[in-house]
Amino acid sequence: MPRYKLTIEYDGSDFFGWQRQKDQISVQEVLEEAVFKFSGERAQVFASGRTDSGVHALGQVASMDLERSFPADKVRDAINFHLRPARVAVLATEIVDEEFHARFSATERSYLYRIINRRAHLVLDHQRAWFVPQKLDVAAMHEAAQVLVGTHDFTSFRAKECQAQSPVKTMNRIAVSQMGEEIRIELSARSFLYHQVRNIAGSLKKVGLGKWTGEDLKRVLAARDRSVAGEMAPAWGLYFVSVSFDATEQDVGHDPSVGPEPARQ
Repeated sequence: MPRYKLTIEYDGSDFFGWQRQKDQISVQEVLEEAVFKFSGERAQVFASGRTDSGVHALGQVASMDLERSFPADKVRDAINFHLRPARVAVLATEIVDEEFHARFSATERSYLYRIINRRAHLVLDHQRAWFVPQKLDVAAMHEAAQVLVGTHDFTSFRAKECQAQSPVKTMNRIAVSQMGEEIRIELSARSFLYHQVRNIAGSLKKVGLGKWTGEDLKRVLAARDRSVAGEMAPAWGLYFVSVSFDATEQDVGHDPSVGPEPARQ
């Protein structure tokens, strides 16, 4: 039974998140239906991170098993054929070792949060970024964000619906930068709490507006109280960017014809 690793891009605007739901359309559902249409098999597609309603992905990674073996490029092209017109695409497909699992083999997940900082309302970036018309101090946001790097209790940035067993997470990297009107908040960690990235983005906005300093953000982190943190940023500014895997768990059956608790945001 071959196992396939899929790298997936999607626009989350029309979906109620990654995970299959009873009465709402999800990314997982349209992928599994596309797999069934080409293979005739009811395969379950496991994602590295279960994105929330409205959240996008540039490089989501998933894995699935099929009873029959197909060339990796055929799997990619066949799924994409049956995905249309859904705004989901399989960018790459690889045959991997049976020990590989998109969720449990992941060692780091990376997210991007986009803010468009200008006076005019959004047109091309509507539902693609958070519109903030007030001027933000990007240097102050980046400096303050470094308070969150390392291992901490992130209760202040955790949604009350979060089902993670512990609020303690290790943030490997946070960087805030600007290119023109776009402010980019980039975050990497092994796993994230529910709404953690969006709550961090909302708190960094307060720093950018000059309402908070890095010391205030440190105080919020230490409080372990969601009510003292900033607002939750909207889902449409968030992108699941990429996943890293341990080198020993990478694909060993790669087709040469091809030219933890999961994160949930």
